[in-house]
Amino acid sequence: MLHHISLGVRNLALSAEFYDAALGALGYRRVFESRTDIGYGLVDGEDKLCLKFRPENATAPADGFHLAFAAPSRAAVDEFHRSALQVGGHDNGPPGLRANYGARYYAAFLIDPDGHKIEAVCNDPV
Repeated sequence: MLHHISLGVRNLALSAEFYDAALGALGYRRVFESRTDIGYGLVDGEDKLCLKFRPENATAPADGFHLAFAAPSRAAVDEFHRSALQVGGHDNGPPGLRANYGARYYAAFLIDPDGHKIEAVCNDPV
C-alpha cells in the first residue's frame, strides 16, 4: 500500500549515521542522497524511507505511531538494536520474543535522535 515514508530530522548527518547502522543491519542501504535528503531502500533511486532535513520543525509523531521494518533474521534484529545504540539510538525494548504479538514475533524497539520510534521484526521460527 505505501510507496515510502518521510521523516523530518534536525541533524541530517546524525540521523544518517543512526539509520545507516540500524537499517544496514537489516540489509537496507542509502539509495539516494542530496544536500537535504537521504533515501533508504534496496534499489537505487527507489527509497522506502526518506530523511528530510528540517532543522526548525522536525518533530516525531505522538505516541502510538512507529515504523516497523522487516528483518531477514533474528540475528539481524539483534544487530539492528546493538548497532543503532552505538550511534546515538535509545533503547525502547531490547531484542526478544513478544508472545503478545505472536508465538514467533521477534522484535527490538529503538528511538532515533529525533524521537521517532522504530522497530525491527522477524517472524521466522528460529
